Amino acid sequence: MNTHVDFKDLEVGYDVPALPGMDEADIQTPCLVLDLDALERNIVKMGNFAKEMGVRHRVHGKMHKSVDVALLQEKLGGSVGVCCQKVSEAEVFARGGIKDVMVSNQVTQPAKIDRLARLPLLGARTIVCVDDPDNVANLSAAAVKHGTQIECVVEIDCGAGRCGVTTTQDVVNIAKLIDAAEGLKFAGLQAYQGAMQHMDSYDDRKAKIDIAVAQVADAITGLKSVGLECDIVGGGGTGSYYFEGNSGVFNELQCGSYAFMDADYGRILDKDGKRIDQGEWENALFILTSVMSHAKAELAVVDAGLKAQSVDSGLPVVYGRDDVEYFKCSDEHGVIKDPKGVLKVNDKLKLVPGHCDPTCNVHDWYVGVRNGKVETLWPVSARGKAY
Repeated sequence: MNTHVDFKDLEVGYDVPALPGMDEADIQTPCLVLDLDALERNIVKMGNFAKEMGVRHRVHGKMHKSVDVALLQEKLGGSVGVCCQKVSEAEVFARGGIKDVMVSNQVTQPAKIDRLARLPLLGARTIVCVDDPDNVANLSAAAVKHGTQIECVVEIDCGAGRCGVTTTQDVVNIAKLIDAAEGLKFAGLQAYQGAMQHMDSYDDRKAKIDIAVAQVADAITGLKSVGLECDIVGGGGTGSYYFEGNSGVFNELQCGSYAFMDADYGRILDKDGKRIDQGEWENALFILTSVMSHAKAELAVVDAGLKAQSVDSGLPVVYGRDDVEYFKCSDEHGVIKDPKGVLKVNDKLKLVPGHCDPTCNVHDWYVGVRNGKVETLWPVSARGKAY
């Protein structure tokens, strides 16, 4: 899949953690490893779900920050494009060949608006969220300046309590301003209920989404009353996509973590009360780590600490084992409970990160593995693109 990395001058252990063709056992740690078979199955599965529900899937690029993964999601999952959170992220995907890019966030600073208005010059449909009437004129001026078009979706706060307006009248007012503005196009609605994605209970998540669906349906009715139609009614995440997808109101999903999975998402329950990482989705992303010290009989120390991951959603879980437990970490060390002394120095463990998105953002590379061999390396293309 990778078509833009020249490996011939890259040194394992300095530039990269591995090279294609190497044995999995020789990968340098700590690093991000992708089980390519599991990743591909997840992507195909979500693509089939979207097709069965009759909705589009705009994958959330902020999760993996990888052009290669996004292109794979197009190829295997039929995704229509990406959404991401920052203009610089959007630029990475547009420059990498993604032709339909949404910044599912507000862009209000003049320099960022100017860069956003230049995105269509890279050949990408460009969409942005708006929740402030004053933002519309500035977006319009930048689009006119560069001779481009920016499509705008009005963001509804449907429960996340962050950005977005809360009333249908506010939606209609902003949409009318967009529709009348030169260089802009009203494209629809953004309604992502992020606050409930990690609620364990399926029924609790459904109750939250039922409220959001009713709110969005009312906004659509209000827009139709003034002659405005929505091309995009977007939202839905790994914890809720089946609710939005089957609602008859949403027509575009924005799932991200399903492709990789992490420990926090894995704990939520499906409609049958089963963890979603035990049937619905597979763990495809791991932090590969090595035991570097076992000076204490009951504790092993590994080389994946805070600088190799984010622990905002909890500590990582040792994959496929219940005899050892990752239980604390510092900058460069992770400490593993090993009560039976089964680990040895230089043993490798696969860790499922607590939260995949910020974990991926602290690494330069994904090492793609299949059948015990390194098949590919993909750069974390938009790493650090936070502006």
